[in-house]
Amino acid sequence: MGELTINDEEKAGETGKATGEGIDRSRAEQCAKVVCEPGTLERTIDWKQGLAIAIGVPLLILPSIGYFANWVWSFAIIIWGLSVFQGFMQNLAYGELATAFPEASGLPGFAQNVFKSREKKKYDKGKLIGGFSAWSYWFAWNPVLAIFAILIGTYLHGLIPSLAATFTEFHLSLISGAVIFSALILVSYRGLSTGAFIGYILAAVSLIPLAAITLAPFITGDFELANITDTWLPADWAWDLNHILILLGLFAMAQWSACAWETAAIYGPEYKKPNSDVPKALFSCGIICFFSYVLVQAAVTGTLGVEGILAEPISPMLPVARAAFGPIGTLAAIIMLVAAMILIIQTAFLGSARAMHSMAIEGNLPKIFGKLNSHGTPILAMLVIAIFNMALIFFKTPTAILAASAIGYVCANGISLFAYVKAKLDPELVGFERPFKAPGGWKFIALAFGFFNLPLCFIGIVFLNSLEIGWTSTFVGFIVLALYIPLWFYTQQESHREEARSEH
Repeated sequence: MGELTINDEEKAGETGKATGEGIDRSRAEQCAKVVCEPGTLERTIDWKQGLAIAIGVPLLILPSIGYFANWVWSFAIIIWGLSVFQGFMQNLAYGELATAFPEASGLPGFAQNVFKSREKKKYDKGKLIGGFSAWSYWFAWNPVLAIFAILIGTYLHGLIPSLAATFTEFHLSLISGAVIFSALILVSYRGLSTGAFIGYILAAVSLIPLAAITLAPFITGDFELANITDTWLPADWAWDLNHILILLGLFAMAQWSACAWETAAIYGPEYKKPNSDVPKALFSCGIICFFSYVLVQAAVTGTLGVEGILAEPISPMLPVARAAFGPIGTLAAIIMLVAAMILIIQTAFLGSARAMHSMAIEGNLPKIFGKLNSHGTPILAMLVIAIFNMALIFFKTPTAILAASAIGYVCANGISLFAYVKAKLDPELVGFERPFKAPGGWKFIALAFGFFNLPLCFIGIVFLNSLEIGWTSTFVGFIVLALYIPLWFYTQQESHREEARSEH
């Protein structure tokens, strides 16, 4: 593990020069900062509040329990464990970048800061690459809102007969999305600390029952190890090219869930002490994720067996709760699941809004998306995200949306890991102070996982999409990612026109 040292503000202020290549500290700070003028996000939270917002990440496993069991049976447990391990390998690099660029908003900010040229150019290729990484990250988190709004509509339709008699699943999903998105915008209006408070409440309501339902089968005796050991992989599984590509696609989808605790770093500009708060929030969430993902899949598989999961692929936690606690358990599971889905919607909503704000501040999206309200909240970005996700709900299939979204996530992680490598090699960046450092030689680990994302997982998710749900989700993913190109060129023209006016 990297050595974590915290420099107090006075010591940092007395430091005249950056370490390493003797770079002047003032220049390093100028390069590192995203913005230092009105429009800057306010530093109002500590690491515990950041964790409270990011703590929804363990709940991202819920829509994938049945999907993974369908493809690889009990081996899904191994995939989740390896994916969280992958998250630790990647997030050690991101934790270091977070302290080298304390004003950057997580992955979107890191890539934009590292790749942009230090020289003034009208069309900067490095800036385009960094911006595309941020856009990919935005697209990775953004559709979470629609995915879980659809799932909430599905749960409500199946579990409340009076609603089912009046509304279709689709209508309930639209209503759920409209109500939840509007409520979260109102809650977030007064700043991130308010969202953190709501996160505490939702985390308690959702994670405590989730932990109880997950651990109960081990205590009651409903868990049977044979349900796992006798069904490791499907009988027709072969380690040929087709199945390896399927496995890579599953790792891409698992990463979308099990590595997503990097979102704790996206609030870098809003932590009071980013050099210490970011690593603490990151790795606290990572430890929780490791136990959550492995135990949840193991508990469900050991209790229901693969056949039992496939009989209830959308909501396998319900029969587990029923087996452990009876009707009361089912009611608790329903409350837990709805609260969990609202919590992860909030996590995605806040993270994707900050990604848009970061792109606008860096000149990679129109400036209007960088506007903040009087409480330092990017409300306009949140409104755009809400409208976009209301449109996504019309897809009606969470898996198709997730598959398209996963394409963006592998792009964002791949480019961000390459950004870490560049930051360790570039003479202009290597001397930045890094209060948190990954172990020596970590640039090679980051490079390996960068190539694992791009191209391996990228190819895998495209292949898996073609087998499972056709090419629609892949085309949607490509179209959304490609939309960034005209937006970026428009933004550069906008910036060039403003500069020309200022000169006159």
